[in-house]
Order: sequence, then structure tokens, then C-alpha cells
Amino acid sequence: MADRNVNPTGVPKEFGSLEEAHFESEDLVIARKTKATPRPSAVQTLALIESSLDEDKADDIKVISLEGKTDIADYMVVASGTSSRRLDSITEHLIVRLKKSGIRDSYAEGRRGGEWVLVDAGDIIIHLFRPEAREHYAIEKLWEAEFVERSSQGVSITA
Repeated sequence: MADRNVNPTGVPKEFGSLEEAHFESEDLVIARKTKATPRPSAVQTLALIESSLDEDKADDIKVISLEGKTDIADYMVVASGTSSRRLDSITEHLIVRLKKSGIRDSYAEGRRGGEWVLVDAGDIIIHLFRPEAREHYAIEKLWEAEFVERSSQGVSITA
């Protein structure tokens, strides 16, 4: 007698509807409970980041547009936390929220040091500092400076 809790393909019914994938060598069935979350745009991601930092009481949140300055990201967000523990908590919550929103490849560097944490969210780079480290590195001043582009036609300044 056939198992009533299993689809004809052998996948438990609790997985809901099925999507089939056909490959040259054999047929495989891929089961999902929910559809994959599409990756949000840079603007949507920025709104999520700002909301997360604000919710976790990060201090002095600053957004810097990197358009025309670099191709590594669209935006940079800089914020502060008063202690290493607070920075770690802000970072953990941010990573969880980014992953839930569809940004699965986000990660953090520098959590063990506790002075400066960098979170890479693809189109957006987030720097979380202790106030002393933020003042020392002055990363906002670096990226807000005007950049000089050299070309064969001369020099042009971009903001």
C-alpha cells in the first residue's frame, strides 16, 4: 500500500507544491516550502540597513554615496557603537536581517577585535566603529573628499 503522506515523486507532502528540474542525465525533483526571496535593490538594502542600525540604537549613522568614486559598492554606511559588545550585537542583528531579506552572501570582518567591524552586503559596505576608532580612522573624510580623475584630455574633479 502506498504511503499517503508522500507525493508520487517520493517527497513528503509537507513540502507543499513541487518544482521539477530536468537534467540531461536524469530527472530530479526539487522541493521547496516557499519560493526563493529575490535579492533587494541597493536602495531597498540601504533602507533595511538604516532601519536595523536605528532599531539597534547605533550612534551617528552616516550614509555616503560612492557613485562616481568607486565600483566596489553603491553606498557606504558608517555608524558607531559605545562598546565592543554593542558592536557585536548590532552586527549580529544586521547580518540576520540581511540574510532574511535575501542577501545570503553578507558577512562581517573584525568582530573579534571589537573596535571596527566591516559588513559586506554586496552593493553596500557598512563600517561599525567604537567612537575612538572612528575618530582615529576618519573614514568619512576619506570617502567624502573630491577625487581627481586623470585622463589624456586633462584633469577633472569629481565629488
